[in-house]
Amino acid sequence: MYKLLIVDDEPTVRSGLKSYFDWSSFGVEVMGEADDGDVALSMIERERPDLVLTDVRMPKMDGISLSRHLSERYPESKIIFVSGHDEVNYLKSALKVSAVDYIFKPVDLDELRGVMARVVAELDAERAERRMTEELQVKLKEGMPLLREKFLLSLIGDREPTGLRDRIAFLGLDLPTDAAYWVMVISVDDLAEVLANRSERDWQLLSYSVLNICQELTERYMVGYVFEHRSGEFVGILRTAGSGGAEESVETLITLAADIRDNLERWLKIGVTIGIGDQVEWLTSLRHSYRQAREAADHKWYLGKNRIITMDSLETPETESGQHSTFDPALNEQLLSALKAADGDQLGEVLDRIFADLNRNRRDGLKYGRNVCLQIVLAASRLLLELNAQSPEWDAEESVLWDSLFERETLGEMRQMIESHLSVACERIGKKRTGKLANLVERVRAVIDERYAESGLTAADIGKAVYLTPTYVSLLFKQETGQTINEYLTQVRVERAKELLRDPYHKFYDICHAIGYTDPSYFTKLFKKATGMTPSAYRDNYA
Repeated sequence: MYKLLIVDDEPTVRSGLKSYFDWSSFGVEVMGEADDGDVALSMIERERPDLVLTDVRMPKMDGISLSRHLSERYPESKIIFVSGHDEVNYLKSALKVSAVDYIFKPVDLDELRGVMARVVAELDAERAERRMTEELQVKLKEGMPLLREKFLLSLIGDREPTGLRDRIAFLGLDLPTDAAYWVMVISVDDLAEVLANRSERDWQLLSYSVLNICQELTERYMVGYVFEHRSGEFVGILRTAGSGGAEESVETLITLAADIRDNLERWLKIGVTIGIGDQVEWLTSLRHSYRQAREAADHKWYLGKNRIITMDSLETPETESGQHSTFDPALNEQLLSALKAADGDQLGEVLDRIFADLNRNRRDGLKYGRNVCLQIVLAASRLLLELNAQSPEWDAEESVLWDSLFERETLGEMRQMIESHLSVACERIGKKRTGKLANLVERVRAVIDERYAESGLTAADIGKAVYLTPTYVSLLFKQETGQTINEYLTQVRVERAKELLRDPYHKFYDICHAIGYTDPSYFTKLFKKATGMTPSAYRDNYA
């Protein structure tokens, strides 16, 4: 409902207007009456009516004076003048004071209906516009974080953003255009594994937590903003809060980076590599510092993960001179010779030389190193095919390796995978040449006989000891013996337990731990399954 105030010095006019017109049909409620402009002004200040229906001439404050006050102080209120026919010239001057309409006395109800229809339609339109504006303001407030992030992304993008000062002021950001800035890139290590173990919801929660920790630490040391650029990459736009010198600012920056790395590892259990670009003197130069920071973070492929890397740390004789090394075909031939001879020592020496060259080839980075590794895998595969030493199991292992190489982030990780893969190939070729797997089985048995007392001993541990992957060593052992590695490990432990149980001096709890089990109830279950009796019953019968 809209509120209406009727102002007229004639009581009969006020009464007639109030009583003989159906105001409710227009959504209007008469909130009061006033007999003069000064009285009306006091009521308006208290009640804030939407509509004022006022006489033009009144003794103390006429309608024109009243309307001037309303226009200045309450411009949203609509004014309708009521006047006599002999006051036309007076009414014309009154309409210049922002009245929306007028009617003549005596009031014609049909005329009043027409006027009210127009005025209420105008009020409805203004109310709808205000509602829309309020809704847009609410949405704008809710979307402000997204707008800020979009703007921050534009600062490190390829195109130079325009209208910086106005946009910064609108977004409420503390980013002087003529200050000195650094860009920090925080890159999540082992991203493929981090993503593989989390749902989309869990990843979003993790990203939110990373941003919170980074922003909180940033505000502790410096001034700036941290935002997510792409999956697994977070960017900080930073400047110093005080007036310290350049050396002090760099120390603060490095301390901040170290604190971010340590806190993310402590609270979120993730490792990050942090790249830091050079200082730039203008906000518009941030994209140059970002490219440097991104390049620095990407160089974890040879410097290693979980590090803080600045552009200074990338300055090496190789990069300064522009030298570029390529994969030497002679090394490939030496690699194949070592495989054919099943010479593990020679194989390791050739790999040392290959990866030493890759480590110097920093200009091409991780992509070049991965391509060389794939060439090595293909060369080994061709050789096994020529020697008829392939199998479905080998093909499956190779497929897994191929996918895994694209997920590795450092040259060291690739080296480890390639060396393990080639060791298996070397072993296969050697066994193919001798036609025997007995040596491998004996080596596995020797490892188990020596280490059965270790709690948590796994096929992965055993495979590492004999330089084979867990899957491959398990497969070969099963094929040769008919037992799985775990079955043989349990057999060894049970036999050792029998020996100890025959001596009453040994306590049951000590025996359990001596053969590699930490849970006595689990050991009892395995022992009974293997022997048909509990350890206590066995001791009673054989001690």
